[in-house]
Amino acid sequence: MDKRKQAEQRPDSVEEGGGTAALSDREVREADRRTNPRAAIVFETVRREGQQELERPTTSLAFSGLAAGLSMGFSLIATGVIAAALPAKAPWTPLLANLGYTLGFVIVVMGRQQLFTENTVTAIIPLLDSRRKWSIFGNVVRMWAIVLTTNLVGAALFALLVAHTNSFAPPVKAAFLDLGTTALSYGFGTTLVKGLFAGWLIALMVWLLPAAEHARLAVVIIITYIVGAAGLSHVIAGSVEGLYAVAQGAVSLHDYIIDFLIPVFIGNCLGGVLLVSILNYAQIAQEGSSPGS
Repeated sequence: MDKRKQAEQRPDSVEEGGGTAALSDREVREADRRTNPRAAIVFETVRREGQQELERPTTSLAFSGLAAGLSMGFSLIATGVIAAALPAKAPWTPLLANLGYTLGFVIVVMGRQQLFTENTVTAIIPLLDSRRKWSIFGNVVRMWAIVLTTNLVGAALFALLVAHTNSFAPPVKAAFLDLGTTALSYGFGTTLVKGLFAGWLIALMVWLLPAAEHARLAVVIIITYIVGAAGLSHVIAGSVEGLYAVAQGAVSLHDYIIDFLIPVFIGNCLGGVLLVSILNYAQIAQEGSSPGS
């Protein structure tokens, strides 16, 4: 082949890689596309999404939170339906039944509804990154209060509807009751620790989603399945289960509040805020890559 033909087939522009590979412009773009985004990019994506949510009107947050509380009821339905169809004593029954636990989270996350445990990241990152922390703090408190309250209202309405109608066969309702009494059976300290791990995992899910792209659904299913299969405590999913047991008269409202709601709220907040938001903010802050809002 003569020199003229070799020149025609050579890439228009060649850029040196790490010292070994010579890449054309097209190949450089392909390498960029396949490279995982820097932590700073993930951080900024979460920060911008959180800032948008903090600026939403109160009524929008309330309706979105109510929708999420109702949607989380489908985790109870799916788990109970699967559990009722499986052998009660088999050691692998919970592993299969908790595939249903993911359903409520899939609906909430893919439907962009407001779930309180997600806000331990999306609301906190803009607060940490802002130079005007006190002005942001008021919005964080507003968002947390509205979303948590409406999530719990939605969970209670769903639990009452299921408990006081004949929509499900007795074996399925017995499975619902078993889920509810189990969720409230651990005591304050154990529930707090279980809530910490659950809050940690759900917050990590939020952190992973910007980089997941087409794998977002898989990330949601895998992480929330582990929360359910490990018997960890989530303040809203567990409230649907616990309030169902309250509606059926198996436990008291006082026991639900003292033994479940308070410790799991504390645990979920510690897991999300301390172990995900603050730690990930700290690594980005050292790089100085994200300007304050």
